[in-house]
Amino acid sequence: MASKTRLVYLLITTFCLAGCGYKSRNPVSENGLSSADTIQTALAPRYAKGFKITVRPDGVKLLYISEPNNNHAIPELFALVPKGTKAEIPDGYTVIPTPTDRVICMTTPQLAGFTSLNAYDKVVATSTTRRMQNKEWLARLKDGRVKKIGMEGNFDTEIIIASQPDIIFVSPNRRGGYEVMKELNIPLVPYWAFKETSPLGLSEWIKVAGMFIGKEEEACQLFAQMEQRYNLLKAKVSNVKQRPSVFSGEMRRDTWYVPGGQSFYARLFADAGADYFMKDNPETGGVLMDFETVYAKGYNAGYWRVMNGYKGEFSYEALKASNPQYADFRAFKEKKVIYCNLEWIPLYENLPLSPDVLLSDMIKAFHPELLPDYHPVFYSLLEKE
Repeated sequence: MASKTRLVYLLITTFCLAGCGYKSRNPVSENGLSSADTIQTALAPRYAKGFKITVRPDGVKLLYISEPNNNHAIPELFALVPKGTKAEIPDGYTVIPTPTDRVICMTTPQLAGFTSLNAYDKVVATSTTRRMQNKEWLARLKDGRVKKIGMEGNFDTEIIIASQPDIIFVSPNRRGGYEVMKELNIPLVPYWAFKETSPLGLSEWIKVAGMFIGKEEEACQLFAQMEQRYNLLKAKVSNVKQRPSVFSGEMRRDTWYVPGGQSFYARLFADAGADYFMKDNPETGGVLMDFETVYAKGYNAGYWRVMNGYKGEFSYEALKASNPQYADFRAFKEKKVIYCNLEWIPLYENLPLSPDVLLSDMIKAFHPELLPDYHPVFYSLLEKE
């Protein structure tokens, strides 16, 4: 499994480097970001729904963060003020002197932004180590340069205080424990990336990480490259004559968790030239369904996306063993299960940095003739009987 993990990282790196020669549409000149207008244009989200940014001539960035696709959400307001700058800040904003030097991240996807910006030294603690495979983060956790603050819902406040963070990135939709953290008087910055409903929207949160640590220019450049590669791939399937149907998920106890019709995976399937079986559903998050409902809608779908953490080599036999009724689906019978094993595939560590790689995986499954020489990285057709 270790050799497979190394191969995954090699493929991701090679794929991403191959796109660095693309001409970027992001307004970052060869001389870098200069005027407030240029910075504003570069940082303004093109796909993400969870943040907005206003850049003032004095260098202050007014950041608005809110849960994506929730019109009733209460926004969090932050004023990112360059250190040494005296500025008038509107009421209601939490002032953050920037660049920040000491950050706590709560999830692996949050760490991904610091990985891509080569900003390992900015992270002083994290709550996440499960299935972590990045060698640099593992080394820093082992030697104590990055502390572990405990699991969500049971944070070690003494370690948090001792880490002296400037900010803490949090995921409010997780299990919680943040009420205790609020009492520490450390700014909590909601990081809603995984509530975004498109791959590029998720990846665009690298701009948020970049703004806090003084690497907004690098963040904009990296995102522009991701965007360019993604949209070039998307264009490849724009004229496909047949869009195969696909359904998603597995039973968990008595419930089947299905991505909604306006969700991240629904958008990904559409961009990859497939017809998602829940495309008419209005939900942006997950939908809970029973087996009979999923079967009625998805039994004849051509493909089935499955993601789990199976200890060992997953197979159709293992899938059937978890629920014998799975064998009745057409996608099972025709061996068209698109599979990712989280046990050894570092999906969450790399997904925010590799939306184009994820899209390539799906295109390879749905329309292999469009990417004949491509080797899947995260998801691939399950082959083992």
